[in-house]
Amino acid sequence: MLDNMPRGTICIEDLEIGMIRDLSKVVTDEDIEMFAQVSTDRNPVHLDDDYARDTIFEGRIAHGMLTAGLISAVIGEQLPGHGTVYLSQSLKFMAPVRPGDRVTAEVEVLDIEHSRRRVQLGTRCLVDGKPVLKGEATVLAPSRKFD
Repeated sequence: MLDNMPRGTICIEDLEIGMIRDLSKVVTDEDIEMFAQVSTDRNPVHLDDDYARDTIFEGRIAHGMLTAGLISAVIGEQLPGHGTVYLSQSLKFMAPVRPGDRVTAEVEVLDIEHSRRRVQLGTRCLVDGKPVLKGEATVLAPSRKFD
């Protein structure tokens, strides 16, 4: 890796199909409140205990996009890492994330198109080993040839 490539970045030349990186984070009430403020999504299912108790979720849940943001963190910080450009992301929300849940976001290299610097990634988030989100991302990976 060249000296000017950020630490933790995996250039497309070094990626391999099957590589996996992950991170875990406990989603807090403060995270949900800050996400609501930044996104302007103040749906009471995220913020109001009394309201949320009477929904299909029977309690407050985190914003789905807050959970999806953890995937972005893995892609932008670890796999491939700094310099990666998101091109697309599909998401399927499978179960709610609640305040206090520990979410593990995982990213796996599925396919590499070296000539176009495109990488297809499997993306998922788990709580207690059970999927709460699944999807795929396409990214433009950093390359030593273009620093």
